[in-house]
Amino acid sequence: MVQYVTLPLDLSFAALSDATRRGIIDQLGRGDASITSLADKFQMTLTGMKKHVQVLERAGLVVTQKVGRVRTCKLGKRGLKAEAEWIEAHRKLFEARFEALDEIISEMKREGSDESAS
Repeated sequence: MVQYVTLPLDLSFAALSDATRRGIIDQLGRGDASITSLADKFQMTLTGMKKHVQVLERAGLVVTQKVGRVRTCKLGKRGLKAEAEWIEAHRKLFEARFEALDEIISEMKREGSDESAS
């Protein structure tokens, strides 16, 4: 099914699916940085770094400001609250299913040991 509306969660998870972009988030957590310094840190071209930053900007995870010839990046104010809530809800769902599976396996083991004792 084709979806035409891109939700903020989709943008965030797509942005965070790349190790370089997660590294950029980590780096900006330590302090603001120019695209040039980020490109140097990650040993990539300015064009490549700009593309990564644009993905993070579209997701609202990073904001940039250009002063003269320097574009500075910093973490966006949006944060990851909605993403963390989504992950937590699904973590609980998985835990419940694994607990149910553990119970089924335990029951099968008990039944198997009862049959071998007979």
